[in-house]
Amino acid sequence: MGSRGFVWLILAGAIPLESQTVCGFTPVYSPCEIVYELSPADSAAHPNPYRTVEMRTEFRSPNHRTFLMPAFWDGGNRMVTRFTPTEAGEWDYRVTSNITAYNGKMGHFSATESDSPGFVRTANVHHFAYTERNTPHLWMGDTLVGLGFVTDAAFRKFVDERAAQTFTHIRGSVTGAPEDSSKAFPTPEEPDPAYFRRLDEHIRYINQKGLVVDLLLAGPNNHLVKLFPNWEQRQRYLRYLIARYSPMNITWGGVQDFETYETGRDLLKEIGLLLKNEDPYRHVRSTGTLDTSAALLEDGWMDFVTHESAADEVGAIERQLYPVPFVNMAFSGKHTVAGSASSGTDGAGPDEFRRRLWNATMDGEYPTAAGAGDGEAQVMKGWYEFFAGNRHWELEPYFDVDGARAVALEGVEYIVYIEKPGLIEVAVEKHGYDVAWLNPVTGETTGLKKGFKGEHFTGEPPDRTHDWVLHLSREGHKESMARSYKFESRPIMMQEVEVSARKVPFEVTQPADATLSVSKPAPYAVKLTRETHATRSMMYLWTADVADEAQGYRVVGTGEKGILHIPQNLARKLPAAFHVRVFGMNANGKLYSVDRTYELDK
Repeated sequence: MGSRGFVWLILAGAIPLESQTVCGFTPVYSPCEIVYELSPADSAAHPNPYRTVEMRTEFRSPNHRTFLMPAFWDGGNRMVTRFTPTEAGEWDYRVTSNITAYNGKMGHFSATESDSPGFVRTANVHHFAYTERNTPHLWMGDTLVGLGFVTDAAFRKFVDERAAQTFTHIRGSVTGAPEDSSKAFPTPEEPDPAYFRRLDEHIRYINQKGLVVDLLLAGPNNHLVKLFPNWEQRQRYLRYLIARYSPMNITWGGVQDFETYETGRDLLKEIGLLLKNEDPYRHVRSTGTLDTSAALLEDGWMDFVTHESAADEVGAIERQLYPVPFVNMAFSGKHTVAGSASSGTDGAGPDEFRRRLWNATMDGEYPTAAGAGDGEAQVMKGWYEFFAGNRHWELEPYFDVDGARAVALEGVEYIVYIEKPGLIEVAVEKHGYDVAWLNPVTGETTGLKKGFKGEHFTGEPPDRTHDWVLHLSREGHKESMARSYKFESRPIMMQEVEVSARKVPFEVTQPADATLSVSKPAPYAVKLTRETHATRSMMYLWTADVADEAQGYRVVGTGEKGILHIPQNLARKLPAAFHVRVFGMNANGKLYSVDRTYELDK
């Protein structure tokens, strides 16, 4: 976003807009602001400008791209248009408003070159890039829910530390915790401008440090609907946020734990589609979840899937199902919430945190911590420094390995995580490779003088006291790719799930009864029907939905056996047809699925 801050221009109603050099010389991807003062007569006609003043500005770029930007009320008689130019050169604009003094006014300003890479976008199927210069983006985040509510000293300490530790994202909520939200919006009809100016400063500070802000719009348990009971109020709130924050370096994070909303899917669809259609910068969109937001993908507004789960089955299997990026925003777990099938608990300890970080990476997910301690943040710093030196934007889960898990850009580099040290085997394309061992505890990498040449690597970590990461890479080839290659060097193909009963190597043995009870937890289990080298290791993901409710599926279990977690709000009318789908993934990464239908009753 750049560190130049905001350029201000106050336009009095009596001064013709055409005579002003709006925003001065503004660096590209730096926000500027135009402040409009309402006259006493206009103020009298609009005692609540947040509700009744309409003001939009159409900006036209040097290359004739248009951006329609709403203004926002900033307290008193002030209306503000905040805008970020995305191209260097002369910009023109025209105002449309129900304030006669400003309606139809036109102007122009100049944007200058900057070194900003732009905003975050999706790229190469499962990855991220910046909007400018095809630069890859390595997502690594932490969470500060009360973004606008912590003291300035505590806030700056947190951000300064995370910036120094190479984090690239901070996740936080516009309205904070539910008990704080009345400070942001005392009533559904009017925000507190002082609070939002404070939030502006905090987001601006994060952006100036080079980090992206992942904005949650509200908390869990119907929080958004309690704040804004009707669609008109929610629509006004969303447009206020677009006007205020879309010119900043953000992503849209939906709500916390969308499954805890009475009509979470419908609510997120109306929110997501409005953001998709009206945010002129098209910032990427997802939502908070108990386990996975992937069930909402087919509604057409979501750009990437959020996971909040410590279960590898969720990340590893869904990564093979959907052609979008994945970010696990609670990869080491979080406080257990009723209705979550896989999230686990936080406070796992530094060793477990590190193992979860690396396993989530092997699942194919980008990491955001649900709140990292000092030692955990240092572990993540080591993770970032390692991946920043590799072609992370082309890595995919790799399965031709024994005794470990891996991601790879085949023929270029293989990153192999050995959680339980011992003998490992990795099949690679036949080339010469540099060999290095990364100690994920310290972040130190030790390169071996003697490389490896061949197509079948066998070896052991330097010791067996902790987990290790093996890196096989063609460093010289990577350097030549960096000089001459396009963003992606090869296409990524999605696999088809095998559903044929003759070919699926497992069967569902539980639930055995035809009727399930919401109030009485039922056991679930699968049994292998064909034991092969490929089925030596299996992952299972259990999902369920009620078709008549159209709420999408929920994760109800992970692993070979356990107890089904049936959300209380999944079926509003009982009895209902309860559709269960079990995905199984073998050691080769091949996906299978089996469907069962039960009657769900009280």
